[in-house]
Amino acid sequence: MRAGTRAAQVELRDVGMRFGEREVTRGIDLVVPAGQVLSIVGPSGCGKTTLLRAIAGLLTPARGAVVVDGETVQATPDGVAMVFQQFGLFPWKTVEANVAYGVRVRGASKRSALQQTRHLIDMVGLGGFEKAYPHQLSGGMQQRAGLARALAVQPRVLLMDEPFGALDAQTREVLQYEMLRLRQEYSATMIFVTHSIDEAVLFGDRVAVLGGRPSSVLELIDIGLPKPRDRAVSRSPEFLDLREHIWGLVMGDGAKEPEGA
Repeated sequence: MRAGTRAAQVELRDVGMRFGEREVTRGIDLVVPAGQVLSIVGPSGCGKTTLLRAIAGLLTPARGAVVVDGETVQATPDGVAMVFQQFGLFPWKTVEANVAYGVRVRGASKRSALQQTRHLIDMVGLGGFEKAYPHQLSGGMQQRAGLARALAVQPRVLLMDEPFGALDAQTREVLQYEMLRLRQEYSATMIFVTHSIDEAVLFGDRVAVLGGRPSSVLELIDIGLPKPRDRAVSRSPEFLDLREHIWGLVMGDGAKEPEGA
């Protein structure tokens, strides 16, 4: 992150989300300190992505509030960027134009925006593909471009919605460790939604396990694994114990409807 850009604290205060008559989440209370990574896991349909979109200002809570650095979110907050599962690239723009898009929206000239983003294109392993269009790239390369675009705006908060979910297993693992490497240079607060418990433990400083209908936080788990994290960490007894504990929560009470719901 550039000098003077600091990570932001994110708070969810008694957040309840609804779609029409269906109550999706109830009473979600979470604080993500500046610079930390919170992973969110839970059964399908428990509202993980819905909460992420509320933090991004794309949805409004039916109850409670989302707060970024003390300010209630009412629209997309400045300095918040999101990486989607389905890449989210403009098909008519080249890699460099896609990556520079957010910088251009903020008022930078085309020349300046491209200069600011070229190092990121190299950093995510897309050097030599600057002039390529999305349809000319593999899924993994498209996701690298999407990640570079999010990082180009130097976010204070980076929201990741199943960013590797659409990729094959080998590409997914490669990008997981690429992201961990990039994490050492970009200290934005990160909220990481995933269905992969291994991924949640690998990335998170803490893991929030959602469950029930409507969902609530079943448990908030501190991940005390050493950093920087590499493949050896995922084979450690501590990692395996954390994974099994979270698996038990997701597959047990987290899939049941609470009494009185």
